[in-house]
Amino acid sequence: MTSAEQYQPEQIEQIRNKARQTLNSLQLAQTCHSDSNTDTKKTFFDANGFLKLPNFCTETEIQDMKQQMRQLAEEQWIIKDSNDNKNNSNNNKISTFTTGENQESAQGSDDYFLNSANKVHFFAEQDLIDPTSGTLRDDVHMNIPDKMLALNKAGHGMHMIPGAFRQYSTSDKIKHLVNELGWVDPVIPQSMYIFKQPKVGGEVTSHQDSTFLYTTPRQTCLGLWLALDDATLENGCLWVRPGSHREPVRRQFVRNVDSAKKVIMKFQDAPDSSSSSAAKDDDDSNAITSAVRVPWDGALPQASWPPPCDGLFEAGFVPVECKAGDLLAFGGQLDHLSLANYSDAARHTFQLHLVEGEGAGVTWSPLNWLQYPDGVPFLSIKMNES
Repeated sequence: MTSAEQYQPEQIEQIRNKARQTLNSLQLAQTCHSDSNTDTKKTFFDANGFLKLPNFCTETEIQDMKQQMRQLAEEQWIIKDSNDNKNNSNNNKISTFTTGENQESAQGSDDYFLNSANKVHFFAEQDLIDPTSGTLRDDVHMNIPDKMLALNKAGHGMHMIPGAFRQYSTSDKIKHLVNELGWVDPVIPQSMYIFKQPKVGGEVTSHQDSTFLYTTPRQTCLGLWLALDDATLENGCLWVRPGSHREPVRRQFVRNVDSAKKVIMKFQDAPDSSSSSAAKDDDDSNAITSAVRVPWDGALPQASWPPPCDGLFEAGFVPVECKAGDLLAFGGQLDHLSLANYSDAARHTFQLHLVEGEGAGVTWSPLNWLQYPDGVPFLSIKMNES
């Protein structure tokens, strides 16, 4: 990366001014006060597809989650040197995670990924892996003092194991928030810890969460994105496209089985859907009922980078910077992305994805990549569940 690619102070201020104007026009500030009532928050959420809740978690909760993540990684993520195996067996290869154009090949047939539904598995930054050996590059082994600095994410069942992640996932404040936003029988299929490492944390391209967490007869995914560090323009904060939650799901990441009975995941056009996770009324006149094709799906809009990121604003995206402990809630059809981390600061987040359960007349798609073992239910967080 050259210095010309870095954010400059005047560019940061320019981007923040644009973001401030957009968010002010949406009246986001009125919903961010602790005394904002439920109706105000839900009205904003239904209109724009996202909601920011400052100070949702305490510093103690944040540190407890970070500590549990470190313990899990140190105990369970075993990295083998490329020289450990003279035959260069696939057993030594490290799974990576990417949202770029090769996402199908990176995750679509990776058993370690596909078997992570209710477990905690670890995925490295793709750019740190030697493409020949499938292990960490030799220079990374030598120069990174902490192996966690090579991680992209961990998932997808942190909420299923005892400790800080489960305590947070089943807390009264999570249950109350989900209930306030209108979910009736919420269950959690997935949780993720995203590291967004300094200097190497990659971009996350434009996507809708319901592409991966598809439900019928309507989309009901809700993402709860908790900042464990300050999330800024420099280290890759979230960019959202307000109002895009009313668009149907564009793609679905579906299970296919090849002739050898191996699961292969592929993207395909999603069935047209007018039902939105944030606007569930049958008479919703604002829902877009025809497929919306955007040229940046699974990529970034043109001129997104370098700064001042004019292409993102022109496409309707706006950055939402957060302090550690702030929560962003957004519907599964909201178009969102994040740019790479070009700073020296980490941007850890813990993310819950929930959907409506069968009690709300909703069915988890059997075509989704994420499938629990037979007899293992999704974790319920209904208000009356202990």
